Amino acid sequence: MSHPMPPAAAPTPSNAADAPAPGLRHGRYEDLQALFAGTLFVAMGLMLFNQAGLLIGSTAGIAFLLHYLTDVSFGKLFFLVNLPFYGFAWKHMGREFTLKTFGCIALLSLLTELFPHVMQVQYVNPLFAAVLAGLLLGTGCLFLARHRASLGGATIVSLYLQERHGLRAGQVQLAIDTTVLLLALAVVPWERVAYSVLAAVVMNVFLWISHRPGRYTGR
Repeated sequence: MSHPMPPAAAPTPSNAADAPAPGLRHGRYEDLQALFAGTLFVAMGLMLFNQAGLLIGSTAGIAFLLHYLTDVSFGKLFFLVNLPFYGFAWKHMGREFTLKTFGCIALLSLLTELFPHVMQVQYVNPLFAAVLAGLLLGTGCLFLARHRASLGGATIVSLYLQERHGLRAGQVQLAIDTTVLLLALAVVPWERVAYSVLAAVVMNVFLWISHRPGRYTGR
């Protein structure tokens, strides 16, 4: 499926060589199953975060902070917090990326609302939750990135910087996430923030190693 690009951001010879051959591009069914699976992985990770009282960076972290402060559900807040980023995505990442991202965010918001009714975790050690949830989030975000989608917020910015300027998405995301989590010290006990930073490191190191520009061509 083609991805519209602004004239000023036309592919250079170096990244044009990385463009996938028509036969390697993902079909619609492949996109749907990967986007659903990736979003489901992320939803499971966020469930563990919520149970352990942890946070995450980017817009999800902001939604968690508001959830802890107001008791409004995370799903509703996550959907609302991401609304301002769709304009940036449409302008810099194109229609396909933006529509897929919107669909994934809506699905994630729905899943986080439904999860308490279909699955409950009575107790989870915060250290275990940080590692497992970090890997679940990293895996889910990798699925989405490889199928031209994201879960909004800083992920949109990090993927844009990777595609246009060659910066590793995991590195950019880690810097943003760590900043958001450090700001959370004003609201959340430092122990929970420390576990949350660990989860962010696990997630973003996974992405840093696994998602490199030009390595994966099956768009």
